[in-house]
Amino acid sequence: MPPAGDAAHAPPPPHRRLVFAFYLTGHGFGHATRAIEFSSVRFPSQVVRHLIAAGHEVHVATAVPEFVFTAELPRSPSSQGLLHIRRAILDCGAVQTDALTVDPLASLLKYHETAVVPRESILRTEAEWLTSINADLVISDVVPVACRVAADVGIPSVCIGNFSWDYIYAEYIVASGDHHRSIVWQIAEDYSHCDILLRLPGYCPMPAFRDVTDVPLVVRGLRKSRSEVRKELGIAENAKVVVFNFGGQVAARILEDTAVGKKCISDKFNGARRLQDAIVLGYQLQRAPGRDVAIPDWYSLSETEVGACPISENIKTKESTESCFEDFEILHGDLQGLPDTMSFLKSLSEFNQSELKSNGKQPQERIAASVLFDWEEEMYIARAPGRLDVMGGIGDYSGSLVLQLPLREACHVAVQRNHPSNQKLWENTQARRLENGGMEPVVQIVSFGSELSNRSPTFDMKLSDLMDVDKPISYEKAREFFCRNPSQKWAAYVAGTILVLMTELDVKFTDSMSILVSSDVPEGKGVSSSASVEVATMAAIAAAYGLNIAPRDLALLCQKVENHVVGAPCGVMDQMTSACGEANKLLAMVCQVSSVQYSLQVLLQPAEVKELVAIPNHMRFWGLDSGIRHSVGGGDYGSVRVGTYMGRKMIKCAASDLASESSVSDAPVQSNDYKQNAIELLKSEASLEYLCNIPPHRYCADNDILQLHLNFRYEAIYAKDIPEVITGDAFLKKYGDHDDTVTAIDPKRSYNVKAPTRHPIYENFRVETFKALLEAANTDEQLSALGELMYQCHYSYNACGLGSDGTDLLVNLVQEMQHRNMSKGESPSLFGAKITGGGSGGSVCVMGKNCLKSSEEIIEIQQRYKAATGYLPILFDGSSPGAAKFGYLKIRRRPSSPIAAK
Repeated sequence: MPPAGDAAHAPPPPHRRLVFAFYLTGHGFGHATRAIEFSSVRFPSQVVRHLIAAGHEVHVATAVPEFVFTAELPRSPSSQGLLHIRRAILDCGAVQTDALTVDPLASLLKYHETAVVPRESILRTEAEWLTSINADLVISDVVPVACRVAADVGIPSVCIGNFSWDYIYAEYIVASGDHHRSIVWQIAEDYSHCDILLRLPGYCPMPAFRDVTDVPLVVRGLRKSRSEVRKELGIAENAKVVVFNFGGQVAARILEDTAVGKKCISDKFNGARRLQDAIVLGYQLQRAPGRDVAIPDWYSLSETEVGACPISENIKTKESTESCFEDFEILHGDLQGLPDTMSFLKSLSEFNQSELKSNGKQPQERIAASVLFDWEEEMYIARAPGRLDVMGGIGDYSGSLVLQLPLREACHVAVQRNHPSNQKLWENTQARRLENGGMEPVVQIVSFGSELSNRSPTFDMKLSDLMDVDKPISYEKAREFFCRNPSQKWAAYVAGTILVLMTELDVKFTDSMSILVSSDVPEGKGVSSSASVEVATMAAIAAAYGLNIAPRDLALLCQKVENHVVGAPCGVMDQMTSACGEANKLLAMVCQVSSVQYSLQVLLQPAEVKELVAIPNHMRFWGLDSGIRHSVGGGDYGSVRVGTYMGRKMIKCAASDLASESSVSDAPVQSNDYKQNAIELLKSEASLEYLCNIPPHRYCADNDILQLHLNFRYEAIYAKDIPEVITGDAFLKKYGDHDDTVTAIDPKRSYNVKAPTRHPIYENFRVETFKALLEAANTDEQLSALGELMYQCHYSYNACGLGSDGTDLLVNLVQEMQHRNMSKGESPSLFGAKITGGGSGGSVCVMGKNCLKSSEEIIEIQQRYKAATGYLPILFDGSSPGAAKFGYLKIRRRPSSPIAAK
């Protein structure tokens, strides 16, 4: 291609003077200087210098100083009045902390301040300006809103560039969290109004544009010699100069290809290419935070195949997630596009024993995992998410309705079964087998992430350890077995599923098992890390052994693991959500373990899923971790549960006494049928299974005792007789036992009773109301009412003794944000918050509008919490399917795999 001079390629005079509105990004001076020098050999209208030379009028709207343009443009009588510079700040580009470092979060916040908040004003102002100058064409490099304004006014628009801000900001979202996704969608929507993109060499995926024409690299003839340039810059002749080339492809390769005549022009942006670009952008946005994933190989290869500027062979393209499971045949199941599942498969594909040894010191868990499986045999993989407790919490074991959201974070478990003679054994396991003789089935477990929680990464046992002659050992003995070594106590959550299946379903296990556990659900944050491990493990074992267990039944079995094998007195909502939940829906479930006759009606069956409630588009839920470790096995949770069951026993005894008194009472009543109904109701409460079956209170003007019994219930009849506190010894002497199979009363301890008894009665009412309000109209009043219910729940937890300073601070910060906006006369963005799960630390659930401002306030809360405590809260944002929706994967190494071949 010949060099492009200045005058030699000037176009002929136009038939009429055209008016161009040229929008230039305010990101640095590079775009402005390129706009001055840029020319195209394919089009008669050229940018700035050439447009003016052709007699056209150019109006430039930019934040770049005027001298950048006027210093280099020709000054001749014929060009006077053709260039107009207007200062306009319409975008901001990237915020840099230094010459080489970009601050992703600051960039997104700056763009929001510059282009999102004043958007309506910008659209109105720019439309008026374009109309006032009678613009014929809008050119944008690459200001998004310019395309939308042009479309609104009815003026054609062209973009010029080799990147677009939607692609750049997508990378920033990956780095700083996806709270600003709406920025990317808005930018892409603006670009879609552009009529055509003049795409420069070195481009990145740009899927938002409807049509594209590639502009080849144009090389200008030398104006100054090498020595002249060095002299002007003060660089010695013998000094080495390094030129940094930011973004796009390597300039040297482009120059080489252009010099030999390689064609770099693609006339149309065809459908397949647009699809590829769209996949790349979506792929980038869906990446898991903290994982470095490059543009897929297939995209780079397709660029080479269509003859576009290829990526240099000297640049190593990082292996993409798509390639992570090329080593495996997927014999059953679907990845469902889940990034964490792809990552898990990738981690499996990386296990190569010889490579691990050659790479120096490796974590023990990786070494153990590399020799855990027989890669020539099939493996079964299950996935189960953590959960965010939106409403219900500790009301679950009292039979309350709960609303739970499955989280994006999940646990993966891989299981392989082998005949004992074929199982690959660790050296210590092999040694014990030799000592004991025989060929007993063995269970070997590896758990990733052990270095973060001060526990052993491996556990092994004989299956016979779970047997007492010809039957499974008791749950009590199992709990003692797993507690022998505190660093391996975690194995109860995994191996405990085997015992429960043996005990409850009479499953006979004769093969050895290899189990790998990898969880992204952080421990001790109150988001059901233990339930996700139990559910994923049992689902994987069930798949490996062909057990057909209904999702609800699997959840109930996993609750038995935690209650009886681990010894943690949790309710069932965690396991139910992990097993039965669906992405972006609230699992509405009544946590009742048997049918109950109440008010002449039969209530729902155990742990019954009522429905999956879609979250309205205008609202959103977040989880914020307080940094205070939560444990359902902790004393506070257990003592509150004991107090709740004490209160239930007191109410049952009081109801029994009242029923006896009423049956012999001579008090006047409306009818015998009415009296009998009231007595039956008291008898029902005398055998009460769940506190939530008692309504808080109902108004009644009649003072008749039976009328009070029928209508007022808890507040009118029972509350006055429930003590604030009672010692274990005093309770046992008067009532015998509290009838809870998973907790025990300590005679020497004092227990709060009144608040723990009151909580589930009112919480069930709050959750029912919350669920009904989700279907109300989209108004601030709706969100305020929902938020008030969350605040009430939070303070009720505190009254029970399940609060913490950290969770209180997070809730207070949400309230402060809400009141700050209201005091300014503005609509709040965040409306409610509450402690979650078992309380005593853990995470807080926050509810607000699904908008950019809410995300920004969440970030502000994180920063203010860190400033106050030194801890930056982990943010839980997003949802994913439960174990039942995911199903299971059945995979096997391909014969060509290096690991399968060793």
